[in-house]
Amino acid sequence: MLKIFTTQLIGRLKKIESEQEYALEDGARLLAQALVGDGDIYIYAEQEMAGILSESMNGQEPLHNVKKLTVDLLPTLTSADRVFIFSRFTNEETVVTVANTLYEMHIPFVAVSSIIGKDDNPLEELADIFIPLYMDKGLVPTDTGDRTGFPHLIAALYVYHNVKLLLEEMLEE
Repeated sequence: MLKIFTTQLIGRLKKIESEQEYALEDGARLLAQALVGDGDIYIYAEQEMAGILSESMNGQEPLHNVKKLTVDLLPTLTSADRVFIFSRFTNEETVVTVANTLYEMHIPFVAVSSIIGKDDNPLEELADIFIPLYMDKGLVPTDTGDRTGFPHLIAALYVYHNVKLLLEEMLEE
C-alpha cells in the first residue's frame, strides 16, 4: 500500500510539473507584481490548506510581504495587492465567495485546487491563473473498491514552493 501511495503521489506531482509549467510561471509573475509595486501577497487557505500559511510565514524560508487573508480583510485590499488561494476543491463555498469578491474588486489572484466534476468549477473560472492539484480521487484503492489517501496539502506545498522559487528568480533578474 505504501508503494502504491508513493508511486501515485509522485505521478501527480510530475503531472503538475509537466502540464502546469506555464501556469506556475504565470502565477509567479502575477504575484511578483505585488512585490515590485506597493502591494502585498495575501494567502487564503482553509482547513488542511492552512499549512501553506504556516510554511509561507514561519517556514525556514518565509515568503516576504505575505499576509494571511481573511474574509474580514477583503475590503482593505488594493489594486496593488495579489492573492494566492489554496483550496481542497474548486466548489468549496467560502472559497468561491472569496474568489467572487476578489473578481468583483478587480484584485488578481492565483487559485490552486483540485477540480471536482467537469462542469461547475467556479474557482477555476474566476481565477486569473488556475493550477490544478489533480487530487480529485484518492490515490490508493481499497478492498471495497473505494479509494483513500488525499494528500491535498502535499501537492499544494509542491505548487507553493515551485511558485515561490520562480517568484524569487524573477525578482532577482
